[in-house]
Amino acid sequence: MTGLSIAEVFAIAAHRDDVEQTCGGTLLRMRAQGLRTAILDLTQGEAGTRGSAAEREAEAAEAAKILGVGWREALDIPDGRVENTYENRLKIVEALRRVRPRVVILPYWTGRHPDHYTTATLGYEACFLSGLAKLDTGTAPHRPFKIVYASLYADVRPSFIVDISPFIEDRHRALMAYRSQYANQQAGSGLFVPEEEIRERTFAEARHYGLLAGVTYGEPFVQKEVGLIDDLTLLPVASM
Repeated sequence: MTGLSIAEVFAIAAHRDDVEQTCGGTLLRMRAQGLRTAILDLTQGEAGTRGSAAEREAEAAEAAKILGVGWREALDIPDGRVENTYENRLKIVEALRRVRPRVVILPYWTGRHPDHYTTATLGYEACFLSGLAKLDTGTAPHRPFKIVYASLYADVRPSFIVDISPFIEDRHRALMAYRSQYANQQAGSGLFVPEEEIRERTFAEARHYGLLAGVTYGEPFVQKEVGLIDDLTLLPVASM
């Protein structure tokens, strides 16, 4: 018994709104191509400078609708204390075995926030554990075929870019659904980008990565494996 897949593409991130920032356009593109998508947020956002866990839950639900995501849940790992423990790996295994994705998107493995880079290792190890037949969680084993890392905020050369040009406006709407985080307010005013600058900054980043791949807007990813092709004449992106 292998079970039925809930989604082919599964994004796992530390906080509600991380996915919207780093791979929201990609989820929109996958959905437009007929693939089912899902999101797992590891924390509830209770430690954030702005907003409450309840506010962020409602905002995440609204963003999921904009992204066309069919399944979204949040775990109870403490916000600001995402740790690579066996207990936390098992929590992600439970989700992986229910969703049964072919592709998992994780945060890049280095960065400013410990929750983000810890999620990269935690998620990878959970994907491995999820495929162990003798690990009994009450659900059938499942190991994703592919793991990729959303590298928008990492100073690295991407392995590939996803063209999100037709979806850039909906990507922005999904991000701005988090009013508790991005609307102008006194709390965190010295840390957060002013609301009126968010659009310009996020569009500029997407434009930069789009230009690298010869499209208008893009989102960058890194894969650890080499690529494989059958036909050199079908390689995308011009060399000059």
